[in-house]
Formats: sequence, structure tokens, C-alpha cells
Amino acid sequence: MSTTPLDIAKHGSGPSPRRRARWRWLAVLAVALLWPGGLVGSHAADETAEAPAAQVQVDAPAAAEGEHAAEQEPAAEHSDPVAPVLLGVIVLLLAARVAGHLMELVSQPAVLGELTVGIILGNLTLLGIDWLEFLKVDYSRNYAINISDYADLAGVAIDMMARIGVVLLLFQVGLETSMTQMKKVGASAMVVAIVGVVAPLGLGFGAGFVLLPDEHWALHLFLGATLCATSVGITARVLQDLKKESTPAAQVILGAAVIDDVLGLIILALVEGIISAADAANGAAGGASGAGGGFSAMDMVLIITKAGGFLIGALIFGQMLSRHHLRFANYLRGRGLLVVAAIAFCFALAWLASFMGLAPIVGAFAAGLLLDKVTYHELADRRGERELEEAIRPVADLLVPIFFVMMGIQVDVSQFADPSVLMLAGALTVIAIIGKQVCGLGVLQPGADRMSIGLGMIPRGEVGLIFAAIGRELTLGDERVINPGTYGAIVLMVILTTMVTPPLLKWSLLRHERKTSGQEPKQTQ
Repeated sequence: MSTTPLDIAKHGSGPSPRRRARWRWLAVLAVALLWPGGLVGSHAADETAEAPAAQVQVDAPAAAEGEHAAEQEPAAEHSDPVAPVLLGVIVLLLAARVAGHLMELVSQPAVLGELTVGIILGNLTLLGIDWLEFLKVDYSRNYAINISDYADLAGVAIDMMARIGVVLLLFQVGLETSMTQMKKVGASAMVVAIVGVVAPLGLGFGAGFVLLPDEHWALHLFLGATLCATSVGITARVLQDLKKESTPAAQVILGAAVIDDVLGLIILALVEGIISAADAANGAAGGASGAGGGFSAMDMVLIITKAGGFLIGALIFGQMLSRHHLRFANYLRGRGLLVVAAIAFCFALAWLASFMGLAPIVGAFAAGLLLDKVTYHELADRRGERELEEAIRPVADLLVPIFFVMMGIQVDVSQFADPSVLMLAGALTVIAIIGKQVCGLGVLQPGADRMSIGLGMIPRGEVGLIFAAIGRELTLGDERVINPGTYGAIVLMVILTTMVTPPLLKWSLLRHERKTSGQEPKQTQ
């Protein structure tokens, strides 16, 4: 049994010498990495200083001036562009793992630590440390990257790693989701999931309309979409810790959360398509504002048709194609081919979803959901290879934490000095909680633990962060749909809903258990 801070306070026993030594080395490493003149800081500064030609500009004269400067300056000493990428990944991984460990010590999910340490690293400029600024990649600008600017190249490379990580994350979620189980959860889980999507979507849209009346309707719509999905992993962890995963309430929560994720991704696909179409219509209409310029009902029909066509086609042909795909890979010689084939299937559906105008994560989730797990298990057992979830876990463990740290890095803490941002974050958090508590009304069984079911649907976790990340890149005209202040408010809502769920759910489950156990003797008298 591990020693907790509470045990130390009770028994007066401090950490072991080995543990103290670990913390000392960790502190030394942190200082070495983050000190402005330290190893990483000086190296990043050198890379930037040695590549002055990589001035990112959008106009031709400035670009020509940059090319002229490149001809005048001597070649950089550090000629390998992978060096700053490696150093950046080292810092992000170490920070993510240590912060995740600290959060788990206080019974919080590791994703909160990864997000929090990202917020800290992204705002080190307040302390005069600016070498991590290259990680704040902004794709809303129309710029070209000069090959000699290693800092910009490193930022884009690490950002691409993070994006691949989130694709693998949704692939994992899909693998853990069973179509058969979704059919068995019953009407209650389906009704709870539908209510859990519709209520937050409507409340979020209304809150955006009231609190941000001057913003475009697309922002109000996306705020509602961000509040739809539920993080099933956080709730499942609490239920497992309490050994309540087999209770009727837990089955409804987990079944509804899975369906909720599917519906949330569909809502995300539709909202993203609506905003992209409105942006295109705005451009065609000469930047007209208001209700989306030339955006019409036909555009809406086209978006729904594309999204529905992709999902229906994936459901009809996906499992059959994955079965043939895996069997073809089985004919090839070499170790690990089944894993490579499965990941290739994931990337193919993610690309196809993007080609159809949907988010790649929708295709990744569909790939995990539809991959023929029975065929994979049979072939892997025959070839002596590991199960798919076990095989891809090391790759996901490498890339997924980078994504969450990068999401934290994008948060501008200075935005919280604006009271309206804090007010928006508070309103979104309250709406997120109320919207999911309404889910309890969808439970059909009499005597069910409706409060626990509603509380179990509260955490947004990694799903909310993925939605926020996508929203940062959507634009209408020359402006982002999600500005830095709104993005910070959404991230704060995700943190708060994720933190409050474990203690509230534990309290509610134990309260219901005491209540039902206290009623049983009365019924036998």
C-alpha cells in the first residue's frame, strides 16, 4: 500500500531517503530545463538566432527581404532540424508524466496534471522565459515556414505529433466501445444520452447568446457543442475504485456515456461543417455578417448528407473492409504487421472523414468501433502477437500526453484578468453540471439512482479539450470562432467539471447505498 500525505500527517513518517533523492534530482532537472540560460533555453535561443531568415510573413516584399537576409547570414552551426524537436518532446513528456503523477497522488485524473503543466509552460513569458513560444502554432495565419527556421519547424512537428496522438486516443476509445454492448444497455441509457446531448447544447447556445451578444451565432452554437460530450474514462475510474461498475446505475452511466460520445462527435461534425460552410458563404458574399452571409438551407442539407453518408457507409462496409484488410496483412511476412494494418485502417478512415469535411477524430473513433476485433484476436493469437489495445498503448502513451500539454500551452492566463472571461467560465461550468443533471429525468427504471447517473455524466475531460482545440482553428472571415478568452473559459470549465466529478459521484453512490440499505429492514418488518 502506498503512503499518502494523510498517512504521513497522522504517523509523522516522512518520505524515504530514496524518494527525497528523486525529488531533488527532479528539481535540478526542472531548473536546468527552464532556466533562461539553461540547456534547452540556450539551445532554442541559438536555433532561433542562427536562423534569422525564417521571418514568417504573408506579403511578398517581406518574404523577399527574408530571402535576402538568408543569403547574407552564415549557415547555422546546428544543421539538424530534429534537435529542437527532440528537446521540446523531452520537456513536454517529462512535464506531462510528473504532473500526471502528482494529480494521481491526490486522486485526480492524470489529464488534469498534463493540462495544468501545459498552462504553466505556456505562460512562462510572464517570468521572462520565452523559449517555449515556438510551440504556440497558429494555423489561422496564412504563412509559409522557411526551412532554416528550426524553431517554427519544431513547433509544427510537435504539433503534428500531438494531432496524431489525439487520433490514436479516439481510436482507443472506439476499440473499447462495443456495438453489441450499446444495443444491450437498454432504453434508459439511450434516453439519458439523448437528453445529455440536447440539454447542454441548448443551454450552451442560450448562454452564449446572453453573455456574448455581440459575437457571431457560430460561437454560441460551438459553445453548446462543447458541452455535449462526456468523458467516460473518468467516471469509469471512479466506479472501478468503488467497485460499483456492475451496479444498475453504473451500467446506465457507462452505456449512456458511450452513446453520448457518439452523439457528441456527430454534433461536432455537423457544427464544424455548418461553421465552415458559413465561413465559405461569408467569403462568397463579400464578408457579410449576421446569419452567416449566404449560408442557406441547402448548405445544411449538404452537411448532414455528407456526415450521414460517411457514418452510414462506415457502419455498412467498415467491419467487412477491416476483416479483409487484416486477413491480407496476415499473408505478409514480418512481425507487427497486424498492428500496422489496424493503425493504417484508423488513419485511412480519419483521412476519409477529413476529406468529407468532418473532423479526423470522427473517422478514428469509427475505425476503432468498427474494426473486427474477433478477426484480429484470432490472427494475433495464431501469429503470437499482442492484442491490439496492448500493442498501440505505448505509442499512445507517448503522443497523447503531448496533446494535452499542448492544449494547456495555448491558454493565455492574462485573459483571466478580464472579469467577463471568468464569468463565462463560471456560467459554462454551471450549465455543464445542470445540463447533465437533467439526464436523470431520462431514467425509466423506478427507484433508480438518478442523482448519481446525472453526476456521472458531468466530466468533459479529454473530449471537451478536443472540441475546444478544434474550435480554435475554425474561422469566420478573418476572425476565429473561439478567441483566446473563450478558449481559456472552455478549458477552465473542463478542469472544474473533471475535478468535481470524482468526489461528488463517490458521495452520491455511497449516499444511495446507505439509503437503500436502510430501507431494506423496514420493508421486512
